[in-house]
Amino acid sequence: MRNHSRRSSALVAVVFAVPFGAVPLASQANGETTSHCDRAERIDVPRAEQQVVDCLDDLTTAGTVASGHTVPGDWAGLSSAQTVNPTGVPGIQVDGYFSDTSATNTHHGWNHDAQFVLRLPDRWNGKLVVTGAPGNRRQYALDATISDWALARGYAFAATDKGNTGLEFFRDGTKPGDAVAEWNTRVTQLTVAAKRAVQQRYGQRPVRTYMTGLSNGGYLTRWQLENRPDLYDGGVDWEGTLFRAEGPNLLTYLPAALRHYPDYRAGSSEAHQAMLDAGFAPGSEFLWEFHYQVYWDLTQRIYREEFDPEYDGDKEAGTPFCASGTPACDTDYDYANRPRSVHEAIKRVELTGKIGKPMLTLHGTLDTLLPPATDSDVYADLVERRNRDGMHRYYVIEDGNHVDSLYDAHPTQLRPILPCYRDAFEALEGWVEDGVAPPASGTVPRPAGGDLANSCSIAER
Repeated sequence: MRNHSRRSSALVAVVFAVPFGAVPLASQANGETTSHCDRAERIDVPRAEQQVVDCLDDLTTAGTVASGHTVPGDWAGLSSAQTVNPTGVPGIQVDGYFSDTSATNTHHGWNHDAQFVLRLPDRWNGKLVVTGAPGNRRQYALDATISDWALARGYAFAATDKGNTGLEFFRDGTKPGDAVAEWNTRVTQLTVAAKRAVQQRYGQRPVRTYMTGLSNGGYLTRWQLENRPDLYDGGVDWEGTLFRAEGPNLLTYLPAALRHYPDYRAGSSEAHQAMLDAGFAPGSEFLWEFHYQVYWDLTQRIYREEFDPEYDGDKEAGTPFCASGTPACDTDYDYANRPRSVHEAIKRVELTGKIGKPMLTLHGTLDTLLPPATDSDVYADLVERRNRDGMHRYYVIEDGNHVDSLYDAHPTQLRPILPCYRDAFEALEGWVEDGVAPPASGTVPRPAGGDLANSCSIAER
């Protein structure tokens, strides 16, 4: 079944592509027995300007890659090649977008931002998972890490592109910080709409709604549980980005990496110490060249442009890999001495630690893009200062880093965080739904053996 609708038109075209006489499936959470993709014609995502409703034999990436209902480029590099994902989850997929003025997302030929994907499995557990894209990726970015697994457990799944995408995301909005502020608005918008769409599909609203995400998606999780806890029952924050007006934030430590890494590479022990002082973990040195080439310079320039576009005048996002002393070089960026307006731009989107629902945070000891010393260590302290540590757990994953795919290149030095994330999610379920307290915060050691790409216990110490 495919249902195309656009709010500007009163016409709705429905094309049946599902064989008649579909076999009835297990009862839904409300006790009603339904057949494959039943009630698809009722789905009308609130405030969506465009939606396409498809009935699929498999909502996981094993099916959606072949059917064209995902974009592998969105999730490339986020998981280990050794990760084993579940398959064979039939149901309904809704692709669409909300009203927006920016056009960085070209998926479906729409050239329109605020795109979302909603997946509604035939066998539903009564619950909903909401997430937003990590980095500046698009709505399918977590299909292979979160969606496949959640769908196999019976969850409805909703994800957003956050309202702007790509390396020039900072062009969205009219004033500094607008693009990042929109991320939070879009998650809230999708959560409200997804709950209604779930009710249309299954005849009842979700009994539990969880917020979760990786990197910028972890930031979204923190922000939602701080500012809109009424919408959720809990969340799992996987290495969320920390924005703090007083610091630390990306703009306080990335310039130090750009300044000192070339000298470290040339053999300077002083530069090595300066890197450690900036927050990068001892033992992460083997990752520094990759991050220098791929992440540090680019991330510094595009996020600095988002919050401080006047630093380089009319130039957009500075000069790549500029040498110290070059005019308006991001290597020399000094956040502490930038105008108050820059700090106010970050304050618009900063985190406070005042979570209103249970949350579990995971962070790898060898994260070399968002070092725990400048990120989740600080965030855990914020939560404690707000007297919310009773509803928070913080798991430091030994040898975890920011991108699980790097495990394939360094199998003896790294471990994927994904299996630990899945174990943590199950612990959150037990906490919220059964009152079973999760393991205490602490470091999860690297096992001496076993299938690191697919197994982890956050309770191991």
